[in-house]
Amino acid sequence: MERFKKYVAEFIGTMVLVLMGCGTAMLVGCDSAAGCGYILTALAFGLAIVAMAYSIGNVSGCHVNPAVSLAVFMNKGIDGIDLAGYIIAQILGALAGSGLLCLIFSLGKVTDKTGALGSNGTAGVSGSSAAAFITEFVLTFIFVIAILGVTSKKASHGSFGGLVIGLTLTFVHILGIGLTGTSVNPARSIGPAIVCAIQGNTAPVSSLWIFIVAPLAGAAIASIVYKFIESKKN
Repeated sequence: MERFKKYVAEFIGTMVLVLMGCGTAMLVGCDSAAGCGYILTALAFGLAIVAMAYSIGNVSGCHVNPAVSLAVFMNKGIDGIDLAGYIIAQILGALAGSGLLCLIFSLGKVTDKTGALGSNGTAGVSGSSAAAFITEFVLTFIFVIAILGVTSKKASHGSFGGLVIGLTLTFVHILGIGLTGTSVNPARSIGPAIVCAIQGNTAPVSSLWIFIVAPLAGAAIASIVYKFIESKKN
């Protein structure tokens, strides 16, 4: 039952992240002509993490991201069963969040200014898969290494950990939105892409592999690097 409660928490957290983050992007748009959309969307994602960190963090750790769960697993913070359970719950939460957005915007006849439920893509890097992969790898590395640092037993941030993590997510979004829409989270990318595909728009699915593989790779390397720099001197 305790494991199930963790998975429910991860489902809720990821649903809220997608609902608020992607929903804001859909509402305000993120094109270069409306720069405020960048900041509003970045803040929406960051503040969603802050809110969830202080509400479900004490239950599941508030990963709400398969890349984060992978890094925590590699640092022996969770076991293999929880890794699988967390990832499944996160993907289902992202699908639920995207489904809710689809329903709300459809019933309210509101225009989705992203055209694809806030999905990630490569348009900002002129369709270059390599550029998109590098962007997502680096941004995820930065995000995850910050999480590992702030949640380390050696950290002295007290109760401000959730705020630091949320601000870091905002930070990486400010650069990444104009390039890839910023994923750094496979579940956040899978949810909108799958719901778009169900609606008949398969474009986001074509580049989805980038937003799954790059964040997972960035998180894995962040875990390895953090273990090295935090390890005691011989």
